[in-house]
Amino acid sequence: MKPTKAFAVIFPGQGSQTVGMLNALALSHSLVQSTFAEASQILGYDLWDLVHHDPNDLLNQTEYTQPALVATGVAIWRIWLDEIGILPTIMAGHSLGEYTALVCSEAIAFDDALHLARLRGQLMQSAVKPTIGAMAAIIGLSDSAVEALCLSASDTTHKVSPANYNADGQLVIAGHTPAVERAIVAAKTLGAKLAKRLNVSVPSHCDLMFPIAAQLEDALNIINIQAPQIPVIQNVEASIADTPAAIRAMLVRQVYQPVRWTATIRKLAAFNCQLSIECGPAKVLTGLAKRTAPLLPCFPIFDAETLAAAASMVRQLT
Repeated sequence: MKPTKAFAVIFPGQGSQTVGMLNALALSHSLVQSTFAEASQILGYDLWDLVHHDPNDLLNQTEYTQPALVATGVAIWRIWLDEIGILPTIMAGHSLGEYTALVCSEAIAFDDALHLARLRGQLMQSAVKPTIGAMAAIIGLSDSAVEALCLSASDTTHKVSPANYNADGQLVIAGHTPAVERAIVAAKTLGAKLAKRLNVSVPSHCDLMFPIAAQLEDALNIINIQAPQIPVIQNVEASIADTPAAIRAMLVRQVYQPVRWTATIRKLAAFNCQLSIECGPAKVLTGLAKRTAPLLPCFPIFDAETLAAAASMVRQLT
């Protein structure tokens, strides 16, 4: 039986992908290549080649980004289990990363998660035309201030709302492009340090994604979901869904409701977590954690050096 210590494992979502990700880790750990080979067989295309050469500029297209990030997180987690073998008390994933967390907690099979991630990406991309929706980062205002300006910037035709509660004073908003533009102007007027449109093709986690919820639910209903072996804090309510029905419902709502990541990180304290490790190709969530919970250190794992550093910190936990 593997030992458990009081730490969390977290998985990033879209925005953390880079061409060549995990190349350094693959040089010293064969599980990276074997995981991507398995994913390639499931998906029907060479995922490793896409991630490392991106010959047709596909990696940033949502339907390819999402399976690639699931495979990346799973590969790192498999290495952790194989070499370190210490289990966390809790898991969580940001947006798409929630699917990776559910795979690593043994609630969803890897092949099902890859198919779901690809479908989710395709549905999100098809939900609205490129010019209809937008997202923007707002930094330096309180949550309540951003919520209020979103309401004031919305009208009966065009709406904008918080999409990602990423960290204290750092929110992402999403919605119809005119409403997002009005919200940006309002945020600057209120003294935001940054109010800027993001270079994304899909306005995630807002009402514009609601039309695809039924199709995602249909796909979720035909796969096997089990109670997680390690609890997973899910995005929509920053709470644990521990039954298959509840997990399905949360995943459906997640596509059109905001990611409550700030509340998720704070909830780790309830599990007496002394630190967290980020299994992903960069350190996006590590940076957000520093803003929200500076007393709860986070250690990213994306190469052999960071794996060793994270393992050292976890082994020192009491």
